This record gives sequence, C-alpha cells and structure tokens, in this order.
Amino acid sequence: MADANHEEHDDHGNTVSAWFLTLSWIVAWTVAAVVIIAGGDLVTWTIIALVASVVLAVIAGVMKKAGLGRKEPRPTPLTREEWETGRKAEATSGN
Repeated sequence: MADANHEEHDDHGNTVSAWFLTLSWIVAWTVAAVVIIAGGDLVTWTIIALVASVVLAVIAGVMKKAGLGRKEPRPTPLTREEWETGRKAEATSGN
C-alpha cells in the first residue's frame, strides 16, 4: 500500500520547484497571519491564503514539468533483507 501511494505522489524533491513552493507558502501564510493579527478578517484572509497556496502549487508543478524538478526517480530505501545481507557482508569482510 505504501508503494502504491509512493508512486502516485508527485515528488518535487530538493529542487528549485520544491524550494519555490516551500518559500512561497511560508510567505503567503505569514502575510495572511500578519494581516489577521493586525485586525483583518479571519475568514477572508484564510481563504486568500488557501487560494494562493493552490495557485502556488500549480506554479510549482509547472516549474517541475519545465525541468526544474527532480530529474531522476526518488531513491528507495533498502529492504530489511537487503540491509541484513549488507551488514553480514561488512562483518565478514571486516574480520
């Protein structure tokens, strides 16, 4: 089940598009929070921040498709069996 979800997830990785999305969401929600604290309407500015988040996510997706995203598949961790085999090989070669 985790593998199925992993394949469906659109992974940006440590890339320009990922950093754009992260920083732009921080800015969008910080601006909304500051305006709300300063007396702005809670519902209005929450909706504005949500809409901005969706628009920024779409922009990040376009950036990824334009080549600013992950260029190779996400690395997969070793299975328990692979890890144990590697440990046994290290132990025998170390003696």
